[in-house]
Amino acid sequence: ELDFVESGGGLVQPGDSLRLSCRASGFKIGRYSLHWVRQAPGKDLEWVSTTLNDGRVTYADSVIGRFTVSRDDAENTLYLHLNDLKTEDTAIYYCARDRAGVYRGQGTQVTVSS
Repeated sequence: ELDFVESGGGLVQPGDSLRLSCRASGFKIGRYSLHWVRQAPGKDLEWVSTTLNDGRVTYADSVIGRFTVSRDDAENTLYLHLNDLKTEDTAIYYCARDRAGVYRGQGTQVTVSS
């Protein structure tokens, strides 16, 4: 069974940073494209980034320059580094096997508030 477990969310202030983790099981993350998506309160799922199996990463315009993705193949874990957080980044963050986020984990809550 393919599965993700996300962690690392929390309550932070604007301008703060967080590192989210997505630990995969049932497959090797280096062999697949993986995605981060998020869902803000009352809104649809929003694509955040895609990491291709060759390591290339693309980002949504709303997070370019603030969010970065790294991957630890030995730990089979994908990370999302969130910097200069804004209140509009408040959402549940998921890693997913597809860009639409249909096949995603349980998510981790990020709340940005002063």
